[in-house]
Amino acid sequence: MAATYDFPSDLLAGQEELHQVRAELSALLKRLPWSVEPLDGFSDDNGWRKVERPASPGWTEDEQAEVEKLRRREHELAVFVSTHRYWSELTGSDRIHARSGLKHAHEGTEESP
Repeated sequence: MAATYDFPSDLLAGQEELHQVRAELSALLKRLPWSVEPLDGFSDDNGWRKVERPASPGWTEDEQAEVEKLRRREHELAVFVSTHRYWSELTGSDRIHARSGLKHAHEGTEESP
């Protein structure tokens, strides 16, 4: 049976927000054009696989600001979670397993459909 850990509430909240911010950033980047700056489309089949991109209108200033805001928050949360005082209570493989467990802690709290 896998060990269970008594994570502090602020650490759980930080990890959950980190998951949410990463999901929001990923979804935003998928919606945005492939290039930040306006660029012509291209097709290149000289490599090991063909690469094609349509013309990109670039990102608006608001889109760039939103990406920057999410990336900054993601960094803040990653630092908070990875340097939390809780980790000093654990050593060796216990710390490794606990860090892995924290990443999936939210899965046990979600309601089933």
